[in-house]
Amino acid sequence: MSDFRSHIAVIDYGMGNLHSVAKALEHVCPGAKVSITADPNVVEDADRVVFPGVGAIRDCMGEINRLNVGDVVNQAMKAKPVLAICVGMQALMQRSEENGGVDCLGLLPGEVKFFGDNLIDDQGGRLKVPHMGWNNVEQSIDHPLWQGIEQNSRFYFVHSYYVAPADPSYIAGRCNYGPNFAAALSHKNLFAVQFHPEKSADAGLQLLRNFCNWMG
Repeated sequence: MSDFRSHIAVIDYGMGNLHSVAKALEHVCPGAKVSITADPNVVEDADRVVFPGVGAIRDCMGEINRLNVGDVVNQAMKAKPVLAICVGMQALMQRSEENGGVDCLGLLPGEVKFFGDNLIDDQGGRLKVPHMGWNNVEQSIDHPLWQGIEQNSRFYFVHSYYVAPADPSYIAGRCNYGPNFAAALSHKNLFAVQFHPEKSADAGLQLLRNFCNWMG
């Protein structure tokens, strides 16, 4: 059996696909305790933390701020492995263009940008927004969470906005949908992904399995 510590907290602020994430973690981490929780004490006691999110960033940030989730995530990032997913990844940045501009947590330098209404592919064809469905991810660094996942594997995306980090060295994976954008970020104990690993078949499950084994 893999040598991973056994308690994973999935932060619940009412804006994530929490049960799908939890079920996927239970599947790839047999014997692990997976807690869906908003209790900062439970998050503090956990060995690993998942920060998910779906929906509009203004609504997400409203609940994140109301429940003081930002401090919980910030403290977790200093002490243990953290995986941020989709809007959870976007919420880490300084600001989002969504809804005319929304302040985010500012835990990583950079912005969240809109794909635009006139998105064109390499052949001049129009691309639909949101970016929805399967797309290839180029692994731009060697990282433990990419272990066992082939280069340019396909992951499942649903988003109209993408992260533009101020420091390109944070980018762990790239995807192309009109522009090249950051599909994954890595910084110290944090790994963040724009795609949904819980919906990404074998590659996504392998990434979650790697997270269960990652010591940060």
